[in-house]
Amino acid sequence: MRRAAKVDANHQAIRSALRRCGWKVIDLSRAGNGVPDLLALKGESLRLVEVKSDKGKLTAWQALLQLEGWPIHILRSVDDAIALR
Repeated sequence: MRRAAKVDANHQAIRSALRRCGWKVIDLSRAGNGVPDLLALKGESLRLVEVKSDKGKLTAWQALLQLEGWPIHILRSVDDAIALR
């Protein structure tokens, strides 16, 4: 069964900051089921991005993806978005 997609309050600000920094961004947040929130591309760099609040945690599936080597970048603020490389 599909798990409802929840968007954190900082989602739009982080997505906009990434775009201002030159990232092309696809919003995947409505996919739900633990799919990372954003797919970001800049030059040859492709990033899976999970937007979390200050105390937000990865879902069990997202944590498993990280353990398997999937590079999920957790962004909690606009400053985190600006620092993404």
